[in-house]
Amino acid sequence: MLSREIQLEVNRGTMLPLMEEFYTIQGEGYHTGTAAYFIRIGGCDVGCHWCDVKESWNAELHPPTAIDLIVNNASKYSETVVVTGGEPLMWDMSALTKSLKSKNLKVHIETSGAYPLSGIWDWICLSPKKNKLPTETVYDNAHELKVIIFNKHDFIFAEEQAEKVNNNAILFLQPEWSKKEEMTPLIVEYVMKNPKWRISLQTHKYLNIP
Repeated sequence: MLSREIQLEVNRGTMLPLMEEFYTIQGEGYHTGTAAYFIRIGGCDVGCHWCDVKESWNAELHPPTAIDLIVNNASKYSETVVVTGGEPLMWDMSALTKSLKSKNLKVHIETSGAYPLSGIWDWICLSPKKNKLPTETVYDNAHELKVIIFNKHDFIFAEEQAEKVNNNAILFLQPEWSKKEEMTPLIVEYVMKNPKWRISLQTHKYLNIP
């Protein structure tokens, strides 16, 4: 149980449940292959059955950490910071992003969009999930739509999401890792027939890096 003081800090976004932070290569989507410092925030109630970081779901397992410490660590490593989760928009991202921007860092987010957008972002990667659809604020501001393809029905879901996202968003289809042998050929065929889409692969898993 958090003390009242710490809970207030968490509510304000000046402390956040930090699961992990690490410097690596972005493995997915538009910025694949570029160096970035990842900040993984605990807490998620979207509940994707194929999630590869289920240990991030319970925010209580991850200690509330002052954003000043998080920002100082990030600024030592990279000009680009990716905030991911969990679902980071469960928390108010305003203070964290303001502090990161004050260090002249480029600030990206990876989100399901299930909560209203908070914070100041240079890049918003929206990866929507069927069981908790994105809010309008994220649809309207996303730079990238990345839909995970687990089965054939997900192509229909992808098109539904492409209709809802803003017209400037770049569209990606990405095979779910455990289904990549089955789904990748279907994605290749689909993108060739529907060239508004691009293919994203989890290259960090092929490279065996975080």
